[in-house]
Amino acid sequence: MSRAPVAAFALAALVAAGAAAEQDSKPAAKAASPSGWILPPDAEDTKNPYPADGLLLATGKAVFKDKCQRCHGPGGLGDGPDADPDIQEDMDLTNPKRAARNSDGVVFFKVSNGRRRPKMPAFKEELNERQIWAVVAYSQSLRKKP
Repeated sequence: MSRAPVAAFALAALVAAGAAAEQDSKPAAKAASPSGWILPPDAEDTKNPYPADGLLLATGKAVFKDKCQRCHGPGGLGDGPDADPDIQEDMDLTNPKRAARNSDGVVFFKVSNGRRRPKMPAFKEELNERQIWAVVAYSQSLRKKP
């Protein structure tokens, strides 16, 4: 056996080992939730840095009306004109049962990054961080009390 195939095999093994070592040194990957969202590990614990005062809620309501209402509906019931009737229950922002899995940080991540299926647009290129936190505060205010 010539040295070229052996050297190529050894080089490939070293590259693979290096890639595996590099992968191990990266921060924890995002975890998929049962609903299909891929969330960063700290999403659940991230808190809204802005107080949910009248100004923030008014800003959030304006952003919601402009960006979210067409799917989530004017009251957040998931009944907007562009809503998917097959997943209306998931689009209903008023459901108090969903509160445990939709903390402020989780909602911030979902609004920022969106997903393909079921469709949720990403707004991180259209809205600044304060606007996203404002719509988080407003959407959280739509929840019915249990």
